[in-house]
Amino acid sequence: MDRAPGLSVRLKLTLSYAGFLMLAGGLLLAAVWVFLLRYVPDRAMLINPDDRPGNGVFPVRSALLDVFAPRAAAVLAFLLVFGLVGGWILAGRMLAPLTRIADASRLASTGSLSHRIRLPGRNDEFRELADVFDGMLERLEAHVAEQRRFAADASHELRTPLAISQALLDVARTDPNRDTGEIIDRLHAVNARAIDLTEALLLLSRANQRSFTREHVDLSLLAEEATETLLPLAEKRGITIETSGDITPTAGSPALLLQLTTNLVHNAIVHNLPEQGTVWVSTDVGTGVRPDTVVLTVENTGEKLTPQLTSKLTEPFRRGTERVHTDHTGVGLGLAIVKTITHAHDGTLTLTPRPAGGLRITVELPAMSRTTGAAAL
Repeated sequence: MDRAPGLSVRLKLTLSYAGFLMLAGGLLLAAVWVFLLRYVPDRAMLINPDDRPGNGVFPVRSALLDVFAPRAAAVLAFLLVFGLVGGWILAGRMLAPLTRIADASRLASTGSLSHRIRLPGRNDEFRELADVFDGMLERLEAHVAEQRRFAADASHELRTPLAISQALLDVARTDPNRDTGEIIDRLHAVNARAIDLTEALLLLSRANQRSFTREHVDLSLLAEEATETLLPLAEKRGITIETSGDITPTAGSPALLLQLTTNLVHNAIVHNLPEQGTVWVSTDVGTGVRPDTVVLTVENTGEKLTPQLTSKLTEPFRRGTERVHTDHTGVGLGLAIVKTITHAHDGTLTLTPRPAGGLRITVELPAMSRTTGAAAL
């Protein structure tokens, strides 16, 4: 925004200090003068009347004014100079933290986010502002780093199916005797994976922007729908799905919350034991310290996971089985989408490795009152 030039804050503070000092000095001199006028007579008799004409009587107040006025003016001039110089120095010392914050802001505007102000001294308003600014820089740096890493991973994931498609097309062009049906089938599979990845990226972006309308949603119904949809996949893999729970009303996007539930159940089926695995899906109303929440829990059997690996599973393109692609492994954005949708609905996501193997994922969302239809705060 273009603004008209104005006085600097330091100059304004300097003028304010000097003006206040001049006002205080003027009031003090006025008080002294009033005191003198009150206790000094208008005219007085000389001790030696021969020294002065006029029967030895002279105007005392007039003579006092002649003496007092120039000295008062000198004092005010001194106060003015002292106020300007002292105010300029004091304002500079007081505004020094703001100068450091402004310099850090200008540096951040150039794209550098690694620097910090780290203002020394005890806590006050300026240091609190500097600490808040440092915290903002730290979050921005982490967010930018995450976005860059996400862009690099997304580019890599998108480049892989495109490279495979290019290779298949080159084979079909250079080898006319090759079975085109096989090439078409492989191209179809690769293209379908690229479409799934693109749709997942768009869904992730939509959830990040929170561009959705909040409606009344029952998580238990979404859990049933997701389970029924993925039941054929579970039966194909020999996985048993057990569902339970209460009515869990919340507010949000039905499509996004259904995607969240589907991703969790799909993840629990795919990353399970080779055979005779189990998936538990339950919905409950929050109790204890968080009674104003609804809880969706998805557990599964499987390989034992370390807490270090579990904490990274929500990162984009992170898979519990490294980067092995199987028929239903997915595009590596399942839990990242779950995390984003959860945060977009003001909820919390918790991943806990099960001692016997597998994973326990809990999603807590704000509950909606059945009577008022408003989300609990």
